[in-house]
Amino acid sequence: MARQKIITSESAGADDEQFNIALRPRRLDECIGSPELMEKIRIAVTAARERSEPMEHVLLHGPPGLGKTTLAYVIAHEMAATIKVTSGPALTRPGDLIGILTNLEASDVLFIDEIHRLSPAVEEYIYPAMEEFKVDFVVDSGMHSRTINLPLKPFTLIGATTRAGLLSPPLRTRFGIAHHLEFWSDADLLKRIEMSAAMLQLSCDADALTAMSRRARGTPRIANRLLRRCRDYAQVKGDGRLTVDTVDAALKLEGIDVLGLDELDRQFLRIIIETYSGGPVGIEAVAATLGEETDTLVDVVEPFLLQTGMLARTRRGRLATIKAYEHLGVKYAPREENGKLFEADA
Repeated sequence: MARQKIITSESAGADDEQFNIALRPRRLDECIGSPELMEKIRIAVTAARERSEPMEHVLLHGPPGLGKTTLAYVIAHEMAATIKVTSGPALTRPGDLIGILTNLEASDVLFIDEIHRLSPAVEEYIYPAMEEFKVDFVVDSGMHSRTINLPLKPFTLIGATTRAGLLSPPLRTRFGIAHHLEFWSDADLLKRIEMSAAMLQLSCDADALTAMSRRARGTPRIANRLLRRCRDYAQVKGDGRLTVDTVDAALKLEGIDVLGLDELDRQFLRIIIETYSGGPVGIEAVAATLGEETDTLVDVVEPFLLQTGMLARTRRGRLATIKAYEHLGVKYAPREENGKLFEADA
């Protein structure tokens, strides 16, 4: 099961990450998907450059793998600015953040991944830095304490999160641009795969790339990973050309089915159906039964299952829908609850 999780989760190895970086677009014109967001960023970047000011702060939220980090690099490149990258869990003390902020040059971009995991103590220093480009910190203690004001050079903060609901309202309202990234359409994924295949100079059939895009879970990062797996399979087991048969065989070996579900997805649904009679059941109970972290299921597994209509979230817990039963080939029978038939939503 570990191999399938590498394909469709955030636990990619260093080789996968280098592969994704090599295929990452550098300009807005090369970006695919989210036309409204691209237009908002294009206008904001152009206006900021004409005024010789940093672009306003940006918050990007949505499931992992949809291009939040890529967009941060694209914005920095369009602004001809240097980007500094860190994450919420890495900033454990206010001094960690202050050290980064004071080393930023004018119009630099600071990208904070998992920004929802900033500690409250660190977050307090973000507010004046974003609004007034300064930080105040207290040195010494007691009657000898004093406040030192450090001016900062104007910069752009780009925050990324998969859990926008965990952001504090004061932090969220300080971003000038906030956008939720949606799963990509099959057409957009096909464009992304075609660009990646061209960059890699791969010999491939159009139908093979189409088949791949339909199994990429609406996620460009996964699309690139599937392309790499299929490329390797074609090289070792075939003549190097990507065909529909090659893609089907490669993804079957990886446990990726026709809808893009992997073994972890299917186990998730089977546990709800077989162990908990289709639900509703709490996510903590599913995680304990499956032996996975709750955050992994919430951030990586659930979004796509919800998008495809195989899972429903209710006040009482997670519920497998009739579509999930049909996909797994399990006969659905409504159960009786409190003397009434309880049926899953279609």
